[in-house]
Amino acid sequence: MNDKQMYVAFITPQLKEEFDSLKEGKFEDKKLYEFIDRASEDIKKDPTCGAKIKKQLWPKEYIKQYGITNLWKYDLPNAWRLIYTIESDEVKIMGIVLEWFTHKEYEKRFNY
Repeated sequence: MNDKQMYVAFITPQLKEEFDSLKEGKFEDKKLYEFIDRASEDIKKDPTCGAKIKKQLWPKEYIKQYGITNLWKYDLPNAWRLIYTIESDEVKIMGIVLEWFTHKEYEKRFNY
């Protein structure tokens, strides 16, 4: 069994603020907040619960901006997608949320 502490964080303080503001938004925003919150709990339990994205599909800006070494997709309800990466050290495993978007925006970002 894994003894490491599991966390979920957001890649930037702005993204965390965006997430927090969903809670105060209209009905759809509140729902999206709940979906992302549930995804965070799932990722804390099992960081590899999402689908691993093949390296050749990674958007260049993720590599340039964040220096990622892995990339995962978590399917949210209503065709939303959550994109995250996993980092770990001796004591913790961290799922780091990079962004979330609709399926259409996801296809555009990943050039499908």
